[in-house]
Amino acid sequence: MPPYDAVDDHYCYPGTKVLKNLRNLKSQAALTRFETAITAQRFDEPMPTGLLSVRHYRAVHHHLFQDVYAWAGKNRTLRMSREGNAFCYPEYIDGQLKQTFAKLRRDQYLRDLSADDFAIQAAEFLSMLNAIHVFRDGNGRAQLAFMALIGAKAGHPLHLERLNPANFLRAMIRSFHGDNGQLIRELRRLID
Repeated sequence: MPPYDAVDDHYCYPGTKVLKNLRNLKSQAALTRFETAITAQRFDEPMPTGLLSVRHYRAVHHHLFQDVYAWAGKNRTLRMSREGNAFCYPEYIDGQLKQTFAKLRRDQYLRDLSADDFAIQAAEFLSMLNAIHVFRDGNGRAQLAFMALIGAKAGHPLHLERLNPANFLRAMIRSFHGDNGQLIRELRRLID
């Protein structure tokens, strides 16, 4: 996956693209190995409980990345993009989160829906959350973990062992450009 483009990235060690981390690992390879191992371990643990709210979403990110980054669960504070596509500016993150989670609440947390309708609405929620891109890193993993919580409570548990990471990433990228079709199909495949 191509790296993020960030303006004046104070999250990284000076002169590098390596994120400052709690282990003070300054090699990208070492950080990637550590982050992959520890977040996989945290993913296997029970996720934080909550009301499927913004606070709950932040708690999920914190849970996954608490051993890696001091800013786990906190809004990013710099402007970022990937391949020229800008994510929500930091000054608008809280407002956009409030709107996105208010819609989730109005939609009754996607409960009482058929599997097809759940996949459609889940894709819409995920695409919005991805466009906001709350955290400096780890958004995709936090989004997926949180969507698994929503699915479980809505009666459509996600079978994450079926996830094809490359296909799911392509679907998320397409959803960023307004095409949720592939993301709907990927989500539907996880709940069959």
